Amino acid sequence: MTDAAPHTGGLGPLARRVRRSLNGDHPGETGIMLPPLIDHHVHLQLASAEAGVARGIAAVVDLGADPGAIATIARADGLPHVRYAGAFLTARGGYPSTRPWAPAGSVRELDPVDDDADAARERRHHALTGPVEAAVGEQLRFGASVVKVALNPAAGPAFDRATLDAVVSAAHAAGLPVAVHAEGAGTAALAIAAGSDVLVHAPFSERLDDELVARAAAAGQAWISTLAIHVRDDAEVAEVAIDNLRRFHAAGGRVLYGTDHGNGELEPGVNALEVAALVRAGLAASDVIAALADPWPERTPDWADAGVATFVPGPAPAGDDLADADAVAAWLTTARIVPTEELELR
Repeated sequence: MTDAAPHTGGLGPLARRVRRSLNGDHPGETGIMLPPLIDHHVHLQLASAEAGVARGIAAVVDLGADPGAIATIARADGLPHVRYAGAFLTARGGYPSTRPWAPAGSVRELDPVDDDADAARERRHHALTGPVEAAVGEQLRFGASVVKVALNPAAGPAFDRATLDAVVSAAHAAGLPVAVHAEGAGTAALAIAAGSDVLVHAPFSERLDDELVARAAAAGQAWISTLAIHVRDDAEVAEVAIDNLRRFHAAGGRVLYGTDHGNGELEPGVNALEVAALVRAGLAASDVIAALADPWPERTPDWADAGVATFVPGPAPAGDDLADADAVAAWLTTARIVPTEELELR
């Protein structure tokens, strides 16, 4: 296979026209090859990823699980390729510690830090590791690629700014990005101000003002979409999330595809509701593909030795269909994972 990228219309630089080779399944079938696709927000202790693999998702990012359990799941052979956060970090008694769906061991509760400047300096220079650093270190030792923080003050105590700052500082010192569940008025603003790297849901509790959205995009923050759960459950909330994401994307913000797989009933694999909502939020088909193929939390794709690619059979959307949410969704949901050796550029 050559490195040349045959013309693929409005699908962007990640898409290549291919034909299935004569020695593979469905010989001669034509379509589009994409990089392996990723669901950037799942919970593998709440729902298996096997059905998603069968329908085009090659990798997942687990954002809240018992650290030992998810490390074991991630070591399993085959797909999906798993990256994970380990436990939710939250305030003592905070969300989701009181939720019946939260698996045992999946929540790490922390007391608030002392935000006095002298005490903070003392902590930085003290020989002993503080509780925040210890909590971050635990996730790292279990192989975490990201630190997950839960902010939901309506469901219990939540971190104040000083404690969130301490978590962000400790995670960044360990080389890990911080992903925040921000639910409730002011929580997205708090996460943005504290320098968190990712919001694990497009903000859905309130309409963010344009200045705050622009600040998040300029800071390089990424937002994981998870729009399908709102489309499924509450049209009004869905519109808030879609509007926030539309303005974030327009401001140059980095959008990651994610479904919150494990949160109730969701179509496995590339989810039609999620894709259609992303298009409604102003993402072109090429942007949706980029959101699905983004390597986060890795800095660069690590698929060199995987030997798999995504194949979407048949004609791709073109012309007006590239802006049609249902047409783009219907096409992408036929994606399947195939060995790269079966695909030939055409």
